[in-house]
Amino acid sequence: MGLFSKPIKTVDDLFVHTLQDIYYAENQITKALPTMIEKAGDSRLGQAFQTHLKETENHIVRLEKVFSMHGEPVKGVTCPAIDGIIAEAQEIIGDVDDPQVLDAAMLSSAQAVEHYEITRYGTLIALARQLGREDCASVLKQTLEEEKATDQKLTELAEGSVNRKAA
Repeated sequence: MGLFSKPIKTVDDLFVHTLQDIYYAENQITKALPTMIEKAGDSRLGQAFQTHLKETENHIVRLEKVFSMHGEPVKGVTCPAIDGIIAEAQEIIGDVDDPQVLDAAMLSSAQAVEHYEITRYGTLIALARQLGREDCASVLKQTLEEEKATDQKLTELAEGSVNRKAA
């Protein structure tokens, strides 16, 4: 267990830790998306990033609601997984000169983030249900559905034009 995290001994501890993990992740994503919005050459990609930034801000509000519903203080714990995904995205963005390839690279990185979020929200929903917290699961499910929809939109952009232009 990390230096500032309490040991995970119960399913409730795991639920709270995972909630803290995704809370941290969502906050990191809100810091990374403005750069991607700015650098997007494809207007539809930039708009997708802009829409997801607004959604992510709402995801944070929902997570804060779940913390409150569960009687826990709002707190994040460092998430090495999202830090790594974002660091890799920033490295790729810095290495690509062709604007169309850059769009494809950013889209690919954004999907890696979405897939991470989808796994975390799915896990949180399952844990909430195990704990008898259908109220928390319901709030988390709203976000999971938005994450899946964003992933689908990004796939459609990749397959519809962005990757073809980059090729």
